[in-house]
Amino acid sequence: MSDKVEFELVSPEKLLVSQPVTMVVVPGAEGTLGVLPGHAPMIVTVKPGVIDIYGNDMATVTQRIFVAGGFCEITADRVTVLAEEAADLEALRRQDKETLEKQIADLAEDLEDAKTEVERHAVEAKLVVAQAKLELHGQSVH
Repeated sequence: MSDKVEFELVSPEKLLVSQPVTMVVVPGAEGTLGVLPGHAPMIVTVKPGVIDIYGNDMATVTQRIFVAGGFCEITADRVTVLAEEAADLEALRRQDKETLEKQIADLAEDLEDAKTEVERHAVEAKLVVAQAKLELHGQSVH
């Protein structure tokens, strides 16, 4: 068995990461999921949060990437995340905090004005992502 797992992160725009890693930690809908080589196969829903990539050892996070949600397919030697939206955490931290706060306020108003369940659900999903971005805004990158 290899000591690495092949990790791929794909957004609608492009392939963001494709590299062998020691471990990947994914924000799953049922809880945070650490994936090592030899992991049991599964498919999980990804919630808004941060993917931590451990490149060479399990003590050092080499990259942190915010994802807005999506799906993760895991096999014994591969982890593939299909993200709805993804951004390097450092890039996210450079966003203006006031802009994120205004976006949340606007979405809260849109939620109150939603006329159908479908519309309400779509606005709630956007609101969860915006709130996750704001929560992560002040955290350290590593």
